[in-house]
Amino acid sequence: MLQQMLSELTGAGAYRGQMFIGGRWTNGSAREIFEVENPANQRTIGTIPQGGPDDAAEALAAAKQAQPAWAALPPFDRAELLFALADAIRANDGVLARIVVAEQGKPLNQAMGEIGATETFLRYAAESARRIEGDIFPSDAPDEEVWIRRVPHGVVVGLTAWNFPAALAARKLGPALVAGNTFVLKAHEFTPFSGIALAMLAESVGIPPGVFNVVTGAGHNVGKALVVHPGSDLITMTGSTRAGKEIYRAGADQIKVLRLELGGKAPFIVMDDADINAAVESAVTARFSNCGQICTCNERMYLHERVAEEFLDKFIARTQRLRIGDPLSNSDLGPKISGPELDKVAAIVEQSVAAGAEVLLKGGPLHEGEYANGHWYAPTVLKVKDNAAPAMRQEIFGPVVPAMTISSFEEALALANDSDYGLSAYVYSQNFRHLMRSASVLQFGEIYFNRSGGELVQGFHTGWGQSGLGGEDGKYGLDGYYRKKTMYVNWS
Repeated sequence: MLQQMLSELTGAGAYRGQMFIGGRWTNGSAREIFEVENPANQRTIGTIPQGGPDDAAEALAAAKQAQPAWAALPPFDRAELLFALADAIRANDGVLARIVVAEQGKPLNQAMGEIGATETFLRYAAESARRIEGDIFPSDAPDEEVWIRRVPHGVVVGLTAWNFPAALAARKLGPALVAGNTFVLKAHEFTPFSGIALAMLAESVGIPPGVFNVVTGAGHNVGKALVVHPGSDLITMTGSTRAGKEIYRAGADQIKVLRLELGGKAPFIVMDDADINAAVESAVTARFSNCGQICTCNERMYLHERVAEEFLDKFIARTQRLRIGDPLSNSDLGPKISGPELDKVAAIVEQSVAAGAEVLLKGGPLHEGEYANGHWYAPTVLKVKDNAAPAMRQEIFGPVVPAMTISSFEEALALANDSDYGLSAYVYSQNFRHLMRSASVLQFGEIYFNRSGGELVQGFHTGWGQSGLGGEDGKYGLDGYYRKKTMYVNWS
């Protein structure tokens, strides 16, 4: 089935995706379809049903019906099915990666990395099955103990972003299922086919009907319906801060449990004692991977005045060597995901230049030759004078980076914290005091010290401020997929 999907996505005929509800493939109540395009050439590669509230209700009902039996399984039995799903992903990694390329546009080697992460998220969750712990505390009363158990929420809804369509789904699916929850995925309408492919593999390895469901359509329609429906017990979402606020409001009436991983504006601090070559390589990778469409990307650079010129010269030279083009060729940068996203990046650059930013490397939209079709944007580097420039305040989410000169580490810390966002930060320095100051002062959930980005599955990926609440990964991320039940046990 996966190979047929890929053939239709990349061949002459467009693939017709369906929703997966209660173990059935269906168009549901949808009377309209959404056309999915390849961002590299703007060709329609497939369609999905425009699901609505009725489909959301059906998927939640299927998940609710399946949940008691799923939770009653021993945790390792649930884990065995997750291991089987991870094995199936590894066996089909090349096909899955090409599906990601077709719908999302990232270069093939980066798509292979995403599928590797998809497998790893599931394996880590499955490995946690024998580490589900509770607590026993002494009571103030004789012949009594206080027991605290971790129990599943029930039905988890996963709302995922378009930048990592396979990995983000698995990041939520694995811990939700191993904890005994059932799951409804609303994949982003720009990139729905990775989620559909994951459901195909889940079906093939025997995950029971209703345990994993996929609905398709627009976020303001089927996505909102999943959030407000009383049948959803936990909402976990990765996406923009704007979308996160909408979900926060939508879930307020029923006081929904929310886990929101939202936007970022990561500062990249380079001090005068840094390994400049290592910092340059890290800064390029952290800015331009996935065409800059990563919430932990290097979004603004603060460079010490003693090394700023050397760093920028080397950074620009390294950036100019990046290859832009066909994601299936040996390229470093693919396209932006859509026309509106491309326009947003261009507007931020224009606003910043109008506010006084100097263009050090002129890139911008590409529309000619091999770039005549698709949403292409060449890397751009700006030099700004203060932290008020639009490029220093707004999340760019594209291959543009502003740089600002600083004179001290304390100044860099203050400027880094001067932001609504608090997801990730980067610091390059050989000074151990700078490391400890970073740990104490930087108001970010994740700090990379002398390394590029890329969180590990055993860590904890969490945002502060308007970068979200809750978090994913590791034992702390898994804990969010449980709720606690306290029992006072008296045997007197």
